[in-house]
Amino acid sequence: MSGLRRIFGLTSRRQQSPADGPAELDLTPEEEEEPEPSADTTQHRLEMATGVDQAVGMSLVVFSLVLFTYYSVWVIVLPFVDTDHVLHKYFLPREYSVILPGIAAVILLLCIGAFTAVIMWKTHKPKKLD
Repeated sequence: MSGLRRIFGLTSRRQQSPADGPAELDLTPEEEEEPEPSADTTQHRLEMATGVDQAVGMSLVVFSLVLFTYYSVWVIVLPFVDTDHVLHKYFLPREYSVILPGIAAVILLLCIGAFTAVIMWKTHKPKKLD
């Protein structure tokens, strides 16, 4: 909810006194001054992605579309095609349509956990002993 408030420039003010009862939520537009953009900020806003960044991004999009199309045909269309059809030789057996995404999900969760552990380990502040 705080993200939406920030996007729309709203702040919450709780108006409550003991005699009033439950708190009311008053959403009013925030009135804040915009800071003057510095030269570094202005230049950073005007930068665009380089050709290499655009090529990498486009290749990731194309790879994702090809993978999604392949998997969709494999899982949705292939069960309705005869087993002796030539289309079956381009796909793995159906058991792998569950096993491979499961393995990918486990690897993804392990990577997220390892990344979180490394960040927590690097930002660990030792406790002071009195």
